[in-house]
Amino acid sequence: MLLNIIAAVCLLLWGITLLRLGVTRGFGAELHKVLSMCTGNRLAAFFAGLGMTTVLQSSMATTLIVTGFASQGLVNASTGLAIVLGADVGTTLVAQLFSLNISALMPIFMIVGFILYSIEHTGRIKNVGRVLIGLAFILMALSMLKTASMPLKTSETLPLILAPLDSDPFFAVLLGILFTWIAHSSLAIVLLLMSLVAGGVLPLVIGFYMVLGANVGGTIAPLISTLRDNPDAMRIPLGNMLIRIVGVCALIPFIQFIMPYMDKIETDHAKQLVDFHTIFNICLAMIFLPFTGVLSKLLKKALPDRPVSDDPGNPKYLSDKDLDIPSVALASAARETLRMGDIIQQMLEDTFRVLKTNDDKLLARIKEEDDTVDDIYAAIKGYMARLSQEFMDPKDAQRYVQILTFSTNIEHIGDVIDKNLLPILQKKIKNQYNFSEAGFKELEHIHKLVLESVQLAQSLFISGDKDSARRLVEGKETIRKAEIDGMTTHIDRLRGGNPATIATSSLHLDIIRDYRRINTYICTVAFPILEESGEIHATRLRPAKSKEAPKDEVIPTNS
Repeated sequence: MLLNIIAAVCLLLWGITLLRLGVTRGFGAELHKVLSMCTGNRLAAFFAGLGMTTVLQSSMATTLIVTGFASQGLVNASTGLAIVLGADVGTTLVAQLFSLNISALMPIFMIVGFILYSIEHTGRIKNVGRVLIGLAFILMALSMLKTASMPLKTSETLPLILAPLDSDPFFAVLLGILFTWIAHSSLAIVLLLMSLVAGGVLPLVIGFYMVLGANVGGTIAPLISTLRDNPDAMRIPLGNMLIRIVGVCALIPFIQFIMPYMDKIETDHAKQLVDFHTIFNICLAMIFLPFTGVLSKLLKKALPDRPVSDDPGNPKYLSDKDLDIPSVALASAARETLRMGDIIQQMLEDTFRVLKTNDDKLLARIKEEDDTVDDIYAAIKGYMARLSQEFMDPKDAQRYVQILTFSTNIEHIGDVIDKNLLPILQKKIKNQYNFSEAGFKELEHIHKLVLESVQLAQSLFISGDKDSARRLVEGKETIRKAEIDGMTTHIDRLRGGNPATIATSSLHLDIIRDYRRINTYICTVAFPILEESGEIHATRLRPAKSKEAPKDEVIPTNS
């Protein structure tokens, strides 16, 4: 019997997980967008949190998304608390749904969900199937819990175990907190308690106390997940926890007084439990929603801002909380990759400035900028490695490869600057070399062309515009011709015996070669776009011609 109950609880948790995964992976980007648009005022934020949690089936998931917004400075603590208050009400509406007698829909959800899940390997249809299967598992688990716990009604041992909980409400609340923290889902615990109360296994009054504990326990995991984040993110789950603790402590002495009124509202004990859960959260929202600004100020005093790290190598946009939503996580990785591109662009500009002015200090700064690029690239690689491609649709999978390829090529450009161009500049400064006027103009011209390619490539990386991709590839041919023309005129100057040209000949040719390598790396972002549109072929080689035997040659055959 105990094994069956544990198995039913595990199935319930798995069903909720599947449902949440299906929603976040299939529609997470749209939910993010809606949530970000509804943060203008507290009331709109409250209803945004309510609606999002009704879809996600998890106030914890909504809280983690909001803390991710807060860590990036997109949401303040006052607005974030309003969203979370709405999320807590939203999760009670989900419990209300499952308190209805809809178990007859379980076979339909399972069959339709399996068909949708099977007909497509990736994409939204598969995730809709995952949602329906999750719903079927939840209904199946609730039915299993009710059946498995029936023998407990006649148990002689159970009343002895529950008696201390009846006389010690704080211990019952603590058990609710503990179970919810272990399960990481207040919804799952409320549904479990509902099933036990419906089966007559758990007295209603103890169920009320444990529901109060579940409301506090659901705030623990989001708070723990933000311990390493900045205080802006920590204030939201901490404020939500404080609100719940105040509400629970204020209500515990009045539970016995409230129960007769709950009997007037609803005679079914299981439904009473869910109604109590809903009323409690609505009351908390009504009481604390007008004061989220005041609470935000108090939290700011309790958790003051930390000194901002001045290490530019730390990622700014990568958030672990986005990993469950591939499209959002990929957008964050793309922003971080663009940040790498901006640093590379600055390195190119600084490099040419050193070429012109022989500035030793600027040369040292370029080396530091390359270290920054390496650190950001390592963070992007680690982040992308943790982002599973299993649940991505084809478009996201393609974007995954594009981000990794582009960030890798940007890192290679940093290495070319650091390991090739900088030693050339050091040699020039050490030996006090000066380029001829014509030679310097050639380098300046190629530098300008490469810089334009870097800027265009970054724009193309975001837009995916076919015309921009074509312009980038055409620019590659322009730079190749500029390299050939520069080498030709350089040889002519050598023949003319120009002293400056003779002294800087190897430096001049090496710089042109490295600029072309940089341009080759940056142009790779254009080829997948042009291949997809049919502008170019995957290979430039012509198809091999089949060799025909000469007419007079006899080709042996097997008898």
